[in-house]
Amino acid sequence: MELKGRVVKKLADDFWVYVNNNTIKCKPRGSLKSSGIYVGDIVDISLQNNLYVIEKVHERTNILIRPPIANLDQLIIVISSVPKPDYMIVDKLILFAYSYGITPIIVVNKQDLSESENKYVSFSYEKFVKIIFVSAKTKKNIGELKEILTNKVSAFAGQSAVGKSALINMLLKKETALEGELSTKINRGKNTTRHSEIYFHENIMIADTSGFTSLDEKLLPIAYYELPYYYPDYNQFKSECKYSSCMHYNEPMVDCKIKQLVNDNKLDKSRYERYRKIYKILEEKWVKTHG
Repeated sequence: MELKGRVVKKLADDFWVYVNNNTIKCKPRGSLKSSGIYVGDIVDISLQNNLYVIEKVHERTNILIRPPIANLDQLIIVISSVPKPDYMIVDKLILFAYSYGITPIIVVNKQDLSESENKYVSFSYEKFVKIIFVSAKTKKNIGELKEILTNKVSAFAGQSAVGKSALINMLLKKETALEGELSTKINRGKNTTRHSEIYFHENIMIADTSGFTSLDEKLLPIAYYELPYYYPDYNQFKSECKYSSCMHYNEPMVDCKIKQLVNDNKLDKSRYERYRKIYKILEEKWVKTHG
């Protein structure tokens, strides 16, 4: 009889599959070794000669190579007042999530952003990204965060020292999120995680990965001319641009609704400037690759 479960850990050729509230150590069937099995995969397993074998890998909703994980549902982007939020990192993580069909969620930890910073986060992102203001220390709104994480596979990302580990430990009810492990670091420090793993408590599943250490725009799986489609705050007005192919970059303001809205402070100017920087990097990558 075959059982269906999720791969939650991988070490060399050994896999651990979570099935019916139990974690079972498995080996892959020979034909699956070459095609690859990822943490997060939904698989069928069976008992063969007292050894559980992975028989089949179900179709994936997404698969990431860096970090190596499949079927990730949500990317939890954590920011706080200290260190000062780096919104280029936030924008890149949102872009990364959208490009892989993953839902981005912004979590403001510690609830100690200045009033002006809170207003900025809301003005720039609340129309297209869910924002939750929480405090790992006081546990404020942790219930709301738990509700969003329930029955989803989520990964946490963001700058170092924003409180990712504290939040994850609270959610998992144990000291799992060691510094340098689940606290996926962006552009700072060294992440010591050597494998991917999904930790879980009740119906909350959090992926521990090492892949968000340096999110380079050049690694985004999109071309520069596709970039506008990954900005929901721009897409809602795109039909009002003079040209349907408007990139909101070189076009004169009179022809570009996005530029007009930025000029009128209806859209965040600094987010638009970051858009231009990412656009230029992707364009240079395209030229270098395609000539």
